[in-house]
Amino acid sequence: MERPILYLAITNHGFGHATRIASVAATIQKLCPEVLLILVTTAPRWLLECYIEGDFIYRPRAFDLGVVQTDSLTMDKVATLEKLLDIKKHQNSLIASEVNFIRQNRVNLILADIPFLAPGFAKGANIPCWMMSNFGWDFIYRDWGGEFTAVADWISDWYSKCDRLFRLPFHEPMQAFNNITDVGLTGGSPRYSADDLRSLWGITAPVEKTILLTFGGLGLQQIPYDNLRRFPDWQFIVFDQSAPDLPNLVKIDDRKYRPVDFMPICGRVVSKPGYSTFAEATLLGVPIVTIPREDFAEATFIIEGITNYNQHQIITPSDFFQGTWDFLRELPQSLKQSELIAKDGNEAIAHAVINYFESNKVLQNNIH
Repeated sequence: MERPILYLAITNHGFGHATRIASVAATIQKLCPEVLLILVTTAPRWLLECYIEGDFIYRPRAFDLGVVQTDSLTMDKVATLEKLLDIKKHQNSLIASEVNFIRQNRVNLILADIPFLAPGFAKGANIPCWMMSNFGWDFIYRDWGGEFTAVADWISDWYSKCDRLFRLPFHEPMQAFNNITDVGLTGGSPRYSADDLRSLWGITAPVEKTILLTFGGLGLQQIPYDNLRRFPDWQFIVFDQSAPDLPNLVKIDDRKYRPVDFMPICGRVVSKPGYSTFAEATLLGVPIVTIPREDFAEATFIIEGITNYNQHQIITPSDFFQGTWDFLRELPQSLKQSELIAKDGNEAIAHAVINYFESNKVLQNNIH
């Protein structure tokens, strides 16, 4: 029997889409090592390898762009529109080249998070396209109005051709999709013991005084690191290599470590509103401190999600950028919902993919 082949198409924006679909891919690989994974993304290979321990094929391609940003909080709408119109102009040739690749490599199924042209690849190759996300790009662009409205309509039309959507928590309605399956949180699991991390990185502060500052793959240029001097007996963990050298700042410069690996030894995670960081923190029950983003429609749903399902502090941009960070000395607020959020997203999507391969005789019933 030939190996079942799964083509994973990933939005070209930051690291969050790549890490959450890589978490699902890793689960598929653990449950059924026969599945051959092809990851199609411009996210760096090392990032995917942090999540996927086994082999995969890496195809560096971009089919969308999300939002052009200079850092985690600053967007360039003019450049975003220009690039989207360029993709629209060249969509037929983009689709044709991927259809060719998909056919040549005998791909059986596409799982996308969440480039809108992926259903076009699937239709051209006569295979299904499944998607996973908590928002569609049509939702983000429609909120911006003006010339983005027509772009959002074009993207919604592509999304409507998707065969099945796995809708993640903290989601907008995702009305363009016709076949929706709600699943639990996705994300990576910590790989190292707390004692090993503490001794290796010299972390001696108690958990409640250990803070993870993480702003995703785009970083944040203007973090007011000077405030850390106000907390001499605390320790702050960052992945920002441009951060200053301060006695209580631990810079993680080894790429095999991920923010999720440090979450269990931290009392709080300070981050921009982003699904992947919020989901991993909520999976582990680590409180979140965040800054709202009025200009990013998805942020409203993500912030509503953590206020419902995680301990949290919502602070103003001026608290973060101009304030003295006294919020760290206050207790986080309790979660609003009494029922627990489902945490089975990785497994639910992985089992659906494997069941598809089995029921279509691409895979004999040999799930481990």
